[in-house]
Amino acid sequence: MSDALRVLIVDDEAPARALLREYLEREPGVELAGECANGFEAVKAIAEHAPDLVFLDVQMPKLNGFEVLELLDAAPDVIFCTAHDAFALRAFEVHAVDYLLKPFGRERLAEALRRARERRQGAPARAAGGTLAREARGAGQHRERVVVRDGAQVHVIPVERIDLLEAQDDYVAVHEGSTRHLKHETLTELADSLDPARFVRVHRSYVVNVDRIARVELMAKDQRVVPPGWVTPARHLDHTLLVRTQPVIEAVV
Repeated sequence: MSDALRVLIVDDEAPARALLREYLEREPGVELAGECANGFEAVKAIAEHAPDLVFLDVQMPKLNGFEVLELLDAAPDVIFCTAHDAFALRAFEVHAVDYLLKPFGRERLAEALRRARERRQGAPARAAGGTLAREARGAGQHRERVVVRDGAQVHVIPVERIDLLEAQDDYVAVHEGSTRHLKHETLTELADSLDPARFVRVHRSYVVNVDRIARVELMAKDQRVVPPGWVTPARHLDHTLLVRTQPVIEAVV
């Protein structure tokens, strides 16, 4: 078995990739597994090549570095690359091997590689990508979009387009109009990452986007048949409130 570190570079800026590649080519015991120009390419490349180490840019369009981790079942060792101190501090607290604050030189890169080798020798258990992404978000930081992996496809859903979240065992059904996406995350984990002023948990199995509520009605005390298309959370005291989200998804509170 080779002792070389197989590394993947992920950065949306070509000059940044070229500089990091140049540095890595001068480092002994490093094998370049590939380069990615965006988060979508990164998710695919990590799954296909299983690199030992990923140099991951934090701020990228469409899919940022933390969202890339969220889509991975098991995250490889990660060294975050960022131009912002706030992101760097968050990255360092999420079990990342290290972070490189741009611009960085060869000495700083060599130090990060040394840490990566030390971690590899210790072989600690790797956290799931979703766990790293949640911890990286930090307290008081709410998602602005939800990313869902569906086979080879990745769906990026702005939170304002979400009507309803529904628990499905270890998954969450994300209702967006007439479309339903299944995300591998618990309802509690997903709900805790959203703005509580916008998303309200009305039942253990349902979270509703209050901006999407179109109508609220009282359900008759003796009514036992729920209209088609409605879901039924627990009753509150002697009545149940029917909440209909727009335009299609309907829920009962």
